[in-house]
Amino acid sequence: MKPQANALALIVSDIAASVDFYRRLGLDFGDATGDHIECELMLGFRLMLDDAAMAKSFYPDWTKPSGGAHTALAFEFGTPSEVDATYRELNDAGFGSAHEPFDAPWGHRFATVRDPDGNNVDLYALLSRG
Repeated sequence: MKPQANALALIVSDIAASVDFYRRLGLDFGDATGDHIECELMLGFRLMLDDAAMAKSFYPDWTKPSGGAHTALAFEFGTPSEVDATYRELNDAGFGSAHEPFDAPWGHRFATVRDPDGNNVDLYALLSRG
């Protein structure tokens, strides 16, 4: 069998805070709790969240990265106004901002927020469909 990329794992410092953040972006973790949880993103591709203690059980020399964001995820929205509204909601909830919404020269309404561990999360939508 040819290897298939089917998951992205993030090591997080607070699973509950991370679940709260990603649920605000529409991800469904169900009732999952514990030091490892996951949700399906699409067609069998999963986002997995592991706390640091769990990560150290299989990466004994793991240490938290330093020097800024070390991972970026991107979420596409149907309209530019949804990007703006979600950006405002996340900021109002106390999550950090890396870049306020703007009309990018490549044709997207684009903003970047930070998850509870400082990972960049891009929010974008086409400026014009058609």
